[in-house]
Amino acid sequence: MLPQQDQPVTDRCCHGGASQSSAPTRRGWEVAAGVVSIGVWAFLPKCPICLAAHLALWTGLGLSLTEATYLRWALLILSGVLLLGIVARRIVRRER
Repeated sequence: MLPQQDQPVTDRCCHGGASQSSAPTRRGWEVAAGVVSIGVWAFLPKCPICLAAHLALWTGLGLSLTEATYLRWALLILSGVLLLGIVARRIVRRER
């Protein structure tokens, strides 16, 4: 349908005034971030020695026990913060 003469043609959507093209992309990034975070929690070895062994096996990098401990905790905290951020964003978006 052609626009009326008194209404200017814009690139905005009629639902809320903003373009909806970024919503599927944003949702895809949230899903990917959630999957990666849960994957870290599920597949990260429980002992730092095993983490160092897996890292050496797959990348060739050697870590000391102290470095492996810090890396393990950093990965757990980072993935936890990422999951909390996704949940908080969903809650804020749902309240709007």
